[in-house]
Amino acid sequence: VQLQASGGGLVQPGGSLKLSCAASGGFFDTYTVTWYRQAPGKERDMVASISTDSTPNYVDSVKGRFTISRDNAKNMVYLQMNRLKPDDTAVYYCRAERITPLNKMDVYWGQGTQVTVSA
Repeated sequence: VQLQASGGGLVQPGGSLKLSCAASGGFFDTYTVTWYRQAPGKERDMVASISTDSTPNYVDSVKGRFTISRDNAKNMVYLQMNRLKPDDTAVYYCRAERITPLNKMDVYWGQGTQVTVSA
């Protein structure tokens, strides 16, 4: 599986962006997909994840502002980000993971996309 993240950019506080994570390769619907972000000088932290049955999970700081979704027919996962704050500024990465039938962990990362929230 190869992942391609896109949709970042510069936005003013209170604005919105929609990130996309496009996957190539088979069996995308068997992967849990997670968005992470990494601000300068900080650790890479989980932002939101979506399971194979489309159950979402969010870190507290983005609950009510961000929405993760997936379209398995298009091999896509999205992160709709509303009411953006300067603290949301970071490079955003998508990651896909699954446990194979042989009990092996498959993990794939996309390249990052920069999100900058600034007036």
